[in-house]
Parts: sequence; C-alpha cells; structure tokens
Amino acid sequence: MRHRLYYFLPDIDSARRSFDDMLLSRIEQRHIRFISSDPLPPDMPEASFLIKTDVLHGAAAGMIVGAILGIAFGALLIVYFDLGQATVLVTTLMGILFGGWASSMAAAAIPNSQLKVFYPDLEKGRILMIVNVPARRVEEIEKMLAARHPEMKFGGEEPHIPVFP
Repeated sequence: MRHRLYYFLPDIDSARRSFDDMLLSRIEQRHIRFISSDPLPPDMPEASFLIKTDVLHGAAAGMIVGAILGIAFGALLIVYFDLGQATVLVTTLMGILFGGWASSMAAAAIPNSQLKVFYPDLEKGRILMIVNVPARRVEEIEKMLAARHPEMKFGGEEPHIPVFP
C-alpha cells in the first residue's frame, strides 16, 4: 500500500527542487504530481484528469445507484411480464454500466471533492505537490523534505492508496 502526501510549495523553483529531491530519493516520476492555478512548465508532471476531477467518485456512486435501480427494474419485469430470472442479472448489469457512465460524465465537470480543502492555498498562487510513497518510506520522505525544504508546508496525508491507481 501507498500513502499519499500533500505539500504546498511557494513557487516553481521550490517545486522543481523538491521534485528533483523526490527523484533522487527513488520515488518514480509517475508517483509525483503537481497542481497549480497557474500553468506549470512542461518538465513538471501535472496532476491527471482523474486526480483533478471527481470522475472516479462519480462513477462509483453511479454504479451503485445503477445496480439498485437495475435490480428493482428487473424485479418489476419479472412480476409484471413473467420474464425469466436472468432478467434481473441483465438489468442490473445494464444499470451498473449506464449509471457509471452517466455519473462519471457529470462528475467530470466537478473538481475533486477530496482536494476541496486545498483550493484556498492554490488560489493564493501556491503549488500543491501530491506524492504517493510506499507506507514504509513515509517517515523517511517526510524527514528529508522537512530538512531540505523549510519553505514547504505539509498539507496532509491520505493512507491506503492502491499500488496500481
């Protein structure tokens, strides 16, 4: 498992130095992302669409609602039209697919609700660094960043990030 660490940096130069330190600490580039209200330089990895928006949360919620509605619709079809019991399975799968798709499309326009607490600092021009580190290395990385980057502000930690996000 990985832990997601959030750090605020005051400017691009500080962000670049911290990015280099993370690479030197053998944290792969794919586990380091930056979010800024201003455009980032092309050599700095920007957070993906999935991190910036609520697509994943929306898809999960839509799949749950779609499954419930699919079960209910399938049960109604069985009761009123005397269809086979496989109808419930088919309508449930259709509900899951449609619910996940429709909800993810709506959630694509919504900023990530987990990052909502960081928006005031982002609006002030700070840069948010999001780092996914192995659980066993969290303390080591935190100490290294605190020692090398006193200008950096710790934004929090989120445990239990899957290894393959």
